[in-house]
Amino acid sequence: MESTIEFRKAERKQSKIRISMAGVSGCGKTFSALRLARGLASAWDKVALIDTESGRGDLYSDLGEYNIITLKAPFSPERFIEAIKACEDQGMEVIIIDSISHEWEGKGGCLELNDQLAEVKFKGNTWAAWSHTTPRHRQFIEAIIASPCHIITTMRSKTETIMTDSKRVKKVGTKDIQREGFSYEMTVSFDIDREKHMALAGKDNTHLFEDETPFIISEADGEKILKWNKSGKKDIPTQKQTKRFKEQLKELKMTEKKWSEKTKLNWKDITGKEAGRWITAHDKRIEAGKEEK
Repeated sequence: MESTIEFRKAERKQSKIRISMAGVSGCGKTFSALRLARGLASAWDKVALIDTESGRGDLYSDLGEYNIITLKAPFSPERFIEAIKACEDQGMEVIIIDSISHEWEGKGGCLELNDQLAEVKFKGNTWAAWSHTTPRHRQFIEAIIASPCHIITTMRSKTETIMTDSKRVKKVGTKDIQREGFSYEMTVSFDIDREKHMALAGKDNTHLFEDETPFIISEADGEKILKWNKSGKKDIPTQKQTKRFKEQLKELKMTEKKWSEKTKLNWKDITGKEAGRWITAHDKRIEAGKEEK
């Protein structure tokens, strides 16, 4: 039987940036995220902030005319996905989610949803309830990973303690309020200090911040990340994707110009991965009867 395994040379391609910022309340996550976003975006009006922090995102309006979505409880995964989609539909280049901790630990977030589900459906067995809650959380993560926008997320941190042998409580560090392993999905993960608002990279696929001493995040850091990203090879749509896209336009009785006006995207500028995601999502909407042919 002929093997279908193919070898190719390793090649870094352009992609959308995923950044997380973690720190205790008051460390400057929102301000830092906005400054970084401006470095990634062509203009302030291409930046959207999904605010779960009771209007905190409006406090920095003097920086520029960025966009705000105020998200209130319940903080279910689906509500965050809806907000991300709304930003994409408006042609945003950078989305800030401030903060994703609410999706996990907030009112109506995953922990509360799981407890409620366990009580109603699984006779109090919270472990069994995760079989339903985890897929919903995973859809939220996928919405971040698959978005055609750069995304910056902030996470609250809380102090971790242990009980010593002498029965005393000892502080051992901080823990991010989100499901364990979230930072592994990111291109860069920053930890921000509360006292001096300085950042260090805990994970850095760009290798731009690995040897940095603690620093204040600025627009220049966003520009530096964007430059690094653009140095990769562009992942252009394949012939198969282009053909399927044109077939869809015929089904919709739409020209490329009208499609671009509707989606605020230029087919020639999007990557192969983004093309595949749009085509798949479009076909699913057609199947579900949610989009007119």
